[in-house]
Amino acid sequence: MSDATTRFFEDLDHRGYEPLLAKSSGALRLDLHEGPRTTHWLLRIDRGNVTVSREDLAADTVVGTSPELFEDLVTGRENGLAALLRGDMRVSGDARLVVQVDRLFPGPPQAEGPRRYRKGVR
Repeated sequence: MSDATTRFFEDLDHRGYEPLLAKSSGALRLDLHEGPRTTHWLLRIDRGNVTVSREDLAADTVVGTSPELFEDLVTGRENGLAALLRGDMRVSGDARLVVQVDRLFPGPPQAEGPRRYRKGVR
């Protein structure tokens, strides 16, 4: 598991409240597949209040991808919606939650402005 991925989830859990998700509620599970091994991250969102765990529980939305692609998302080297449209990520359940959570990822490293950096992820 990459340090950037772990930092992203730890920072999100530490913040507790995320204003970008103030109008969102639901559970989103990320399944990061690496060969026969799958790492799970579960986000529970209740009108901006976010808790993160490593549980493999049922969720409103399940996203499956590789750990490498997810690291690229949390570092801004890749765009989540573009990866989804290319078929590099699989989504089952409520896709609206994916669109909401995508706003948490930083912009490209060469970008300037507020989306360049997210707290804890550089």
